[in-house]
Amino acid sequence: MGDDQRRQGVAKLETGIPGFDFVSKGGLPAGRTSLMSGTAGSGKTIFAAQFLAEGVHRGESGVFVTFEEPPDAIQANLASFGWDIPAWEREGRWAFVDVSPRTSEEEIIAGSYDLGALIPRVEYGVQKVGASRVVIDSLAAFKTQFSDQSLVRHALFSLTVALRRLGVTALITAERTDEYGDIARYGVEEFVADTVMVLRNALEGDKRRRTVEIVKMRGTSHHAGEFPFTISAESSGVVVVPLAAIDLNQVSSGERITTGSADLDAMCNGGVYRDTISLVTGPTGTGKTLVASHFIGGGQAFGDRCLLVAFEEGRQQLMRNAAGWGLDFEGMEAAGLLRIEAAYPETRALEDHLVRLKALIDVFQPHRLVIDSLSALERVSGRRGFKEFVIALVAFIRAGRTAALLTANSPSLRGGESATEAQISSMTDTIILLRYVEWQARIRRGLTVLKMRGSNQDKHVREYTIDDQGLHIHEPLVGPDGDWLGLGAPSSEV
Repeated sequence: MGDDQRRQGVAKLETGIPGFDFVSKGGLPAGRTSLMSGTAGSGKTIFAAQFLAEGVHRGESGVFVTFEEPPDAIQANLASFGWDIPAWEREGRWAFVDVSPRTSEEEIIAGSYDLGALIPRVEYGVQKVGASRVVIDSLAAFKTQFSDQSLVRHALFSLTVALRRLGVTALITAERTDEYGDIARYGVEEFVADTVMVLRNALEGDKRRRTVEIVKMRGTSHHAGEFPFTISAESSGVVVVPLAAIDLNQVSSGERITTGSADLDAMCNGGVYRDTISLVTGPTGTGKTLVASHFIGGGQAFGDRCLLVAFEEGRQQLMRNAAGWGLDFEGMEAAGLLRIEAAYPETRALEDHLVRLKALIDVFQPHRLVIDSLSALERVSGRRGFKEFVIALVAFIRAGRTAALLTANSPSLRGGESATEAQISSMTDTIILLRYVEWQARIRRGLTVLKMRGSNQDKHVREYTIDDQGLHIHEPLVGPDGDWLGLGAPSSEV
C-alpha cells in the first residue's frame, strides 16, 4: 500500500491494465464493488475480462459471471488477446458462472437463473478457485427479472453486500443508452457501487473515440476527466492513455547535440539540447523531411540510436532520398543505429498509433526520434483527440529523455498557419520555421529559428538552398530598408 493510500485509508488493488492504474491512482478499491457502464461497443466485456486476465498473470484467480454470452463464445472472442482461458480453467485459476439465456448442461457451477440461487453460485465459484477478483457481465439481463426500480436497487444492494462479505474485488458491467446521458439504463446502479466508471465510444466528426472516466471512487481519490483508450490484439487488450502522466520535474541536460547541419547548428548557438523537442514546420516542398534526415544523419558519428517514424513516405523512398543527399541510412540501419517505421495514418486509430509509438520507444530506446509528419495524423482524429495525442506523445518523449524532432505541414505557402503548430508549438523547446519568401520577383526559401528555450539563437530570416548535398543556409534576407523579410520583427523569445 502506497503512502497516498495509507493517508486515505482505502487499499487499492492494481488492475494491471496499462495506464488505468495511473488514472485510478493505484487501481480499484480492494474488497469493494466497482460499476463500469457503457454503450454497446464501448469495450465493457473486454475491459472486465482483462481485469481477470491480469489477475491470473499476477497469481490471482478470478470468477466470471456471464448473463449474456455462454462461456465458449466468450473464450473464442477473447482468444485473440492471447488469453488462454480454457487452460486457466483447467489449472483452477478461472471459473465461469454461466447464467446466459442458453445455459449448457456442462456448466462449471450449477444452479437456476434467479437472485436467490445466484449468490450461492458465485460463492461456490470463489471458493472453488480461491478467487480474489469477480466480474459480473452484465446487469442488463439480470435486471429484466424485476418489475420496478426499488426491486432492482434492493437486488443490487443484496448482491454487493454478498460480494463484500466474500472479500473479493468485484467489477460489474452495465448498459447505458447515451454516451453522455444517465450513468446506466435504470438510474440506480451507481448508488450501490463504491466506484463508478463510464466507458464511451463517442462519434467526433466521422471518427469514433473511446474514453474512460472515473465518475466517483468512494473514500479515495482518482484523476478526473476522460482519458482515451484503445483496444487491440497487438497491445493485448485495453491500453489507457494517461494524459495526466506528465512529470515536469525531469532533470535537464546542458549537453548540446548537432542537428546534422553545421549551418543550422550555428543558428542554434551550437546545436539543440540533448533532451529537448524540436518542431520543424513549413509548407510543402520547403525541406522539412530533409532537415529531419540531417538530424538522423547527425547521430551517426556519435553512435546515437535513431528512430524515424514516417506517415507520408515509405521506407525505401526515405532511404533513396537520404542517399541522394549524401546520408548513409543503409549503413546506419546495418549497424543497428537506425530503425525506420513507415505507415499510412489510416492504418490505425490515433490512440493505436500512440501505443505503437510508445512501444517502439520502449523497445528501441532511441537517442534521437523523428516523426514525419504530425500533420498527417490529423486525418484520423478530431481536434480534441489530436490535442490529447500530442500531449501524451510529448509526455512519453520527455519521460525517455530523447532528443526529438517533429515535422508539421503548413497549408499556406507562407507558413505558420497549421492546426498542428497551434497544438504543439507551446510544448516544444525549439521551433524552426521554413517558408517561401517573395523577393525581387523571385520565390526564395527562408529559415528562422523562431524559438529556442534556454538559449539564445540567431533571429535572422536566412535564405537557404537545397542541392544533392542537402541543406545550405546563407545570408539573412534583408530588404533595402534593413527589415527582415516575410516575418516582420524577429522573435525575442529565448
